Amino acid sequence: MTKGKLQFGDVVNYIVLTLISLTMLFPFFYVFSVSLTDPDTYVQGEFLLIPKDFSLDAYKFVLGTGQLWNSLQSTVFITVVGTVLNLFFTMTFAYVLTKNGMPGWKFFTYMVLLILFFNAGLVPSYLLIKELGLMNSLWALILPGLTNPWALFVVRSFYKSIPGSLEEAAYIDGANDLQIFQKVILPLSKPIMAAFSLFFAVGLWNTYLSGIFYIQDPQKWPLQVFLSQMIIESNTSMGSSINFDEFNRVPPPSETIKMASLVLVMLPILVVYPFLQKHFAKGVLLGSVKG
Repeated sequence: MTKGKLQFGDVVNYIVLTLISLTMLFPFFYVFSVSLTDPDTYVQGEFLLIPKDFSLDAYKFVLGTGQLWNSLQSTVFITVVGTVLNLFFTMTFAYVLTKNGMPGWKFFTYMVLLILFFNAGLVPSYLLIKELGLMNSLWALILPGLTNPWALFVVRSFYKSIPGSLEEAAYIDGANDLQIFQKVILPLSKPIMAAFSLFFAVGLWNTYLSGIFYIQDPQKWPLQVFLSQMIIESNTSMGSSINFDEFNRVPPPSETIKMASLVLVMLPILVVYPFLQKHFAKGVLLGSVKG
């Protein structure tokens, strides 16, 4: 192909990829547009992709619910604490799994493989959480997921791709395993740590089913559970789980509330993602270099 000239096939590829991109962006644009549409306009069926009558009523309704801030606090706690603990246990345990000469190394490796392919199931997990006294506690949404077997093997593969000469040089200089891990391994692991921080944070931020099973107190509901319940009750007869007494007006249509809720849920991740994007793909690829 002549440099600087586009061939017919390139033009077709650009057009197809552009159409695919627009198709993928359309749901986001639709959600954002509906959330900003005037409730009366939406009810009358006059909705357009570009809001005809701009309104923030749906956002005022959602953000004006006092219980929302309790749920947001719970979700922020789950996300921040859970991400830090997940990252700590993943990075340290994966490093231990690289030490083939460690007593019990095969046992721990097989145990991780076991939980990678087999799940205990919902009922045993529920009974275990209940016996541990973690029902209605936010720790029930954090502790069960501290060891992600897939993440362990990816990070373990990354550790094995690090030249062994680096560790040998550190041993010669008098460093022990803990010092090597802190001063040599972790500084080299920043890309993969950034990638898995995003993986863990997104998963914890979107906690839903666990919140339904283990949290009965509405004041402790994760954000996803609260918003889901609010959408259901705003479309029915205002159940007792959520306090809507502060509203002295008819709520906006449930569809606009739903879309405003989706925007509020997506916004934090969309804000954080650009800062980790440069490490995201690189971090995942690093873990697939060597098995």
